[in-house]
Amino acid sequence: MNTPDENITPLFARPKHRPSPDGAAPFLPMSRAEMARLGWDACDIILVTGDAYVDHPSFGMAIVGRLLEAQGFRVGIIAQPDWQSAEPFKILGRPRLFFGVTGGNMDSMVNRYTADRRLRHDDSYSPNGEGGRRPDRCVIVYAQRCREAFKDVPIVLGGIEASLRRIAHYDYWSDKVRRSVLADAKADLLIYGNAERALVEVAHRVAAGELSRDLADVRGVALFRRIPENFIELHADDLDSADEGARQVSGDVVIRLPGYEQVEQDKEAYARASRVLHRESNPGNARPLVQRHGDRDLWLNPPPIPLTTAEMDAVYDLPYARAPHPSYGDAKIPAWDMIKFSVTIMRGCFGGCTFCSITEHEGRIIQNRSEGSILREIELIRDRTPGFTGVISDIGGPTANMYRMACKDPTIEAACRRPSCVFPGICPNLNTSHDELIRLYRKVREVKGVKKVMVASGVRYDLAVESPAYVKELVSHHVGGYLKIAPEHTERGPLDKMMKPGIGAYDRFKTMFDAAAKQAGKQYFLIPYFIAAHPGTTDQDMMNLALWLKRNRYRADQVQTFLPSPMAVATAMYHTGVSPLRGVRRGASDKVEAITGLRQRRLHKAFLRYHDPDNWPLLREALKSMGRADLIGARPDQLVPAVQPPGTGKAAGTRRPIRNGAKPQRFTTKGVRMR
Repeated sequence: MNTPDENITPLFARPKHRPSPDGAAPFLPMSRAEMARLGWDACDIILVTGDAYVDHPSFGMAIVGRLLEAQGFRVGIIAQPDWQSAEPFKILGRPRLFFGVTGGNMDSMVNRYTADRRLRHDDSYSPNGEGGRRPDRCVIVYAQRCREAFKDVPIVLGGIEASLRRIAHYDYWSDKVRRSVLADAKADLLIYGNAERALVEVAHRVAAGELSRDLADVRGVALFRRIPENFIELHADDLDSADEGARQVSGDVVIRLPGYEQVEQDKEAYARASRVLHRESNPGNARPLVQRHGDRDLWLNPPPIPLTTAEMDAVYDLPYARAPHPSYGDAKIPAWDMIKFSVTIMRGCFGGCTFCSITEHEGRIIQNRSEGSILREIELIRDRTPGFTGVISDIGGPTANMYRMACKDPTIEAACRRPSCVFPGICPNLNTSHDELIRLYRKVREVKGVKKVMVASGVRYDLAVESPAYVKELVSHHVGGYLKIAPEHTERGPLDKMMKPGIGAYDRFKTMFDAAAKQAGKQYFLIPYFIAAHPGTTDQDMMNLALWLKRNRYRADQVQTFLPSPMAVATAMYHTGVSPLRGVRRGASDKVEAITGLRQRRLHKAFLRYHDPDNWPLLREALKSMGRADLIGARPDQLVPAVQPPGTGKAAGTRRPIRNGAKPQRFTTKGVRMR
């Protein structure tokens, strides 16, 4: 699926909307003065974003803005506007075509609140990391202000917040099911997923005079419309049993999801809608979906066709300034500081982890850049990024080692509805070769001026063990003391609900990692990531994980509890107590224990920090109630001491020395991966 459908227009094949005799703008304008210097009287498209404007391909608005610029459109940026009135949304004047609205690189609620629903006081995507520069549910708020500013200008939603909230969805922070963000924002169109192909088509067709209702045939688009008479409706209620027959239906087919009002009241209906949405996520076989909201039908077209390597190269080769907009002066933008020396080599993830939002947004099909494009970007970093010392901080993507991996047979790939290519085991049709990635690593190391290339993206260890040569290459050249790894848990129950491999795969990778480090004469450590309170996890599971951590001399500095992000499969489990991984049928669904109570969530978190004296009273109480008082005591095989030692508390988190000179390993756990 890395070649476009024959009916898909290549991304850069359309005639430009207008010629650009002066080339690209130094930065896309954020003020009237900048527009005047470019000779513009108005913008064709104005992009409104919840992030600071950094003109770099790791920031969504930069990619979208530069892509539209390359298509001949005049594009302005309104970044982190004051949303208290419509005036800041008028700063660039009235756009000729439409407003494009996004929350930024993260869902605004995930960005602003912790898993315990506490307000974060910082924001990595804001100048000086300042919190509070975007509203809650900022896509909705920004769209409403755009409408107030210029009532009849079309509004197009995009980005991860719009993608993850494109249908009726459970919202963790309000603890209720909310309507599609398109309905609440009162926007005209929503583009989900990687937006390049859909956005270019929408922009050109709007420029040609088409209205939003005329764009119902664009892949990756959601809008409110009536179902055409020639479409045959299939109901999600019967889809699992009727699916094979559905493929034999002649004519156009649309699948009707349970409506907003139904999923709001009926948790099994919600789980059924989640299951169907995820099964209809393969661009090769996905069918349109429709969901009733009040007296209107929300229509979702199939996902966009992935970009080819040539198209990906062209997107990443656009003339980015590779810096924050000059208006920020000397302000530090933490997200920029983190990624300015890193390189994205691919998109997408076929892992299908149920707690992760990557698949819902970027899809399961890996989209790759060429070696040449990657090497050109590294040379740009070397030559144009101030402060570069010769170290590339990361070369990867959503997963470090899925570069160039794909199904061996495009026909099989186009027909597949599996949510994961690697669970419950690696699909025999998946090409797991790391040869091209190894070759890329070696070429990158040869770039003049590059001293070290790090791999900081998470390594998928169940794939890595298929290639001992990759593990050796990784450890010998691309690890700087620590490597992130994500077993997430040790127990089969929660791992099955996460769609993650068993801990045995981690053990095999660790053995290979340690052997490669020893051979290279290095002292390196793995940083394992774990999740507390994931759906399907029992207190017993967390106790067993804590014992595993203690046996392996791991201590967590920080722990994050499972955060139910919008649209994730695990979020459906959390809200409904039902697993959408199997057929959802009234009275016969697969039940899941969801850890929703605050005390139990704290307990699961405490098990991950079994060594913290602050957690010992809670753990002692829990172990007694579980009938495991035998784990209370001072022996090495016991989990917590029987008596609270004098002077212990928040300041007494120091480590005891480990005998035989072995060093205990510290790590930080994370429970959500969002891009």
